[in-house]
Amino acid sequence: MEKKKIIIDCDGGSDDAMALAMALNDERYEVIMVTIVSGNVRSKQAAINMRTTIEVNDTYRPEVYVGCDEMLVRDWVGAAETHGEDGMGDLDLVDESLIPDEGHAVYKILEALRNAKDKQIDIITLGPLTNIALAIRLEPETMKKVGRIVVMGTAGLGTGNVSPAAEFNIWQDPDSCKVLLDSGIDPIVFVGWDACLDEAMFEEDEIRKISQGSQIGKFCIDSNIVLLKMNRERFKRDCLDMADPAAMAAALYPECIDQCEKYYCEVELNHGPSYGGVLVDRYHFSGKKENAYICSKLKPDLYKKYVMDMLKRNEE
Repeated sequence: MEKKKIIIDCDGGSDDAMALAMALNDERYEVIMVTIVSGNVRSKQAAINMRTTIEVNDTYRPEVYVGCDEMLVRDWVGAAETHGEDGMGDLDLVDESLIPDEGHAVYKILEALRNAKDKQIDIITLGPLTNIALAIRLEPETMKKVGRIVVMGTAGLGTGNVSPAAEFNIWQDPDSCKVLLDSGIDPIVFVGWDACLDEAMFEEDEIRKISQGSQIGKFCIDSNIVLLKMNRERFKRDCLDMADPAAMAAALYPECIDQCEKYYCEVELNHGPSYGGVLVDRYHFSGKKENAYICSKLKPDLYKKYVMDMLKRNEE
């Protein structure tokens, strides 16, 4: 059976690494390229991090292209407190000699879609939506050839992780989120931060199991050491809320989705306390047509099993 083709657009942090490894180890899919945007770290460092992940995973090597280093309107803000200065735990895990391939990510995304059949390629985004917004602005009809766009973004139906309303990826570049929501692309699926919380969080014994299961599993857990330390303060125990792996699982293994409904959504661009939050019209107050799915809950057992299976597959 022909493999489903996917483009992964990401910002190169420690949870991106785990999500990328999962996709590279799922034999039903082919990652045709990895495109990079600034987010957790600057785009240059993000590309090195993802090139390193691909090398450590050691299955196949999709090309890695750098895209936007700045956000569409606002200034870039990193996430060193969550992922470390290098995005991967500051443990010297990454190979700084690994450089990206030549070509701009936005043009490479458009080229791939132009040369593909309609709906042949899906895009999974794990960072700010800047590359996607620019591609839409440049060639809106080409972007409508995408099968679906699955976004790790929004607070889902819960609260944010950078403010009560906003989740980091959308808050980083809300203007780009608006471009996507207004594009007419269908389907758009947002996997909210709430999807990786509560029972979907990886607990101490599960973290140990991943780390001991394979070389890539150990790499993924080691790279999340800063997040683990943060969570000891935030959640009062050793645990990992893995937002990007949750989105990747929802995209590649939809059997693990528990709650996912379509709503009218819009993003807050005014510079107040709700800036960067995505309003989800859950009860249809606006009367406006639904424009995006919100995945707000996963089946924890299926989700965690999928993650663990993917991270040990290349050891079998």
